[in-house]
Amino acid sequence: MDETRQELTSFVGRDVYSSNGTYIGEVDDVKLDVGRETVTGLAIGNVNGDLFSAANRGARGVIVPYRWVRAVDDVILVSEIVERTQEESEDETDEEGEVEDEKEAAAA
Repeated sequence: MDETRQELTSFVGRDVYSSNGTYIGEVDDVKLDVGRETVTGLAIGNVNGDLFSAANRGARGVIVPYRWVRAVDDVILVSEIVERTQEESEDETDEEGEVEDEKEAAAA
C-alpha cells in the first residue's frame, strides 16, 4: 500500500468498496491506537445492508480493521474478506434453518 502520509480527517466521508467493486459504506470515523500512533480501523456508516445480517441492521455501522485496507485514493478499497464474511454468515443461517426445519418435522 502507498506509504504517502494523509490527514486522517481526509478519510471521513470517503466511500469504501471491496476490491471487486461492491459498495461497503462510507467512512464516519477513524479508529486509532494512540500509543503506537497508528490507524487500527475505519468506522463505516451508511453500510450496504445486503452485506450485513439483519441482527446488525439496527447498528449505526461497522468497524473494518485497517489491515483490510488495500488502497486509499478518492475511494477506499478493502479486501473482499468483508463479502466472504457475509457469505459465511449466510451459510450459518442456512444451516440453522435446516436444523429448525428438521426439529419441526420431528415434532410433527
